[in-house]
Amino acid sequence: MTTRQLDFDACYLAVSARDSRFDGRFYTAVTTTGIYCRPICPARTPARGNVRFYRHAAAAEAAGFRPCRRCRPELSPGDPGWDVRADLVGRALRLIDDGVADESGVAGLARRLHVTERHLHRLFAAELGTGPLAVARTRRLLLAKQLLTETTLPITDVAFAAGFGSVRQFNAALKESYGFAPGELRRTNGPMHEKGGPVALTTGLTLRLGHRDPYDAQPVLRFLAARAIPSVEAVCRSGDDVTAYTRAVPGGSITLRPAAGHVRLTVRTTETHLLSRLVARCRRLLDLDADPGAVREILGATSLAPLVAARPGLRVPGAYDGFELAVRAVVGQQISVAGARTLLGRIAARAGVPAVADRPADHPSDEGGNPGAAATGHVPLLFPTADRLATADLDGLGLTTRRVATIRALAEAVASGSIDLDGAGDPADTTAGLLEIPGIGPWTAGYIALRALRDPDAWPEGDLVLRRTMERLGIAADEAERWRPWRAYAALHLWSHASDNPDTTPRGRNR
Repeated sequence: MTTRQLDFDACYLAVSARDSRFDGRFYTAVTTTGIYCRPICPARTPARGNVRFYRHAAAAEAAGFRPCRRCRPELSPGDPGWDVRADLVGRALRLIDDGVADESGVAGLARRLHVTERHLHRLFAAELGTGPLAVARTRRLLLAKQLLTETTLPITDVAFAAGFGSVRQFNAALKESYGFAPGELRRTNGPMHEKGGPVALTTGLTLRLGHRDPYDAQPVLRFLAARAIPSVEAVCRSGDDVTAYTRAVPGGSITLRPAAGHVRLTVRTTETHLLSRLVARCRRLLDLDADPGAVREILGATSLAPLVAARPGLRVPGAYDGFELAVRAVVGQQISVAGARTLLGRIAARAGVPAVADRPADHPSDEGGNPGAAATGHVPLLFPTADRLATADLDGLGLTTRRVATIRALAEAVASGSIDLDGAGDPADTTAGLLEIPGIGPWTAGYIALRALRDPDAWPEGDLVLRRTMERLGIAADEAERWRPWRAYAALHLWSHASDNPDTTPRGRNR
């Protein structure tokens, strides 16, 4: 089901089997009830003549259906097909998730994508059956529904956290689309208020982030933990396992914890309107929308089959912020992971700003991201933006003159908009733009594409660890072509194998 037209028979078979592989790929609307559901909904399978299938929840809502309260479409993982295609609609969907349409409207969304509103609407209508404005509206409504169901956040705060401009607008939209007022949903489905009153975002709000199984959280969290930037990121451990990952965000912090069947996101911020963006970026960071079955189908039929069988739920660690990841890749050229982390901590200390504006940026002396920091949420610094880093004084931090020049050129390109690392640009064009920056070669550009651009076929060309690991496993260099379009996942399998066998792992680039 990768074409515009959904196959009715294939969809109905998936619904009848409650096949979790299709969760998030399409939605089932039932004409007799006016409800739309996920393919895994436990309700009785409706008769064939009473169902319609839609590629996106927004298309189902535009047709007059409302979300099922039992299977909760707001918990569906995203459709991974858009990342594989990396086309204009896929990039637009990522920007909508990031809140661009809420902040700048469809006109601003089209400008970021360098197309006209008319062209963008035409593509959305052809691919999804509805326009970008309807998609943004449905995203707001589903987030609001999740907040009303899972949290005790006051209804007024729910409205603004979900991206609505006013409480009146929120009430009207929910009534029009779902047929009930916010208070009715909370009375019937919402959580009981905790003793002492509602929970505010400043004291912590927790949401469930769904994913497709199998999902192996520990390799992703350990990968992030090893690279945690002091005062920007921190982790909490229990033995070898990472139990929590925390990072600074505007107005506070977010914490991610693995749980049974989902990841728990705890948000503490005064910037309530950023909640949708925080959720979207956390999903990308942990690669929660991936389809492990599709990856296994291709890589499991190659010489990587033993590695895939050993780690069927392996994911590609993403990036919370594309520019931050790109700077990380540049700083990490030809040095160890620990060395890169130290330098990045110095950059953050020199040019970063406090996550909470009225709080001094005092940060722990332990540059390794001490476990207590995650427990207390003590990550006081935001990594510097491109605008700020373009003019920052980076002398005396231990960076070479050439590396400073590369970082400054990268920052200037991102600040000017000539390179977009947060989803608007075509991955191939963005990679080509990165390669034009002195000091960025194929490996660095490939690593940025793999993590920041979420290109599932990215391949860090020239990576010594990948090459030596393939040689040790008897894998020919040209076999990487057989791994398309999942070469990024192939790279993670090879890196993970090398990490599991440190005595035979060559010393290479910081990954």
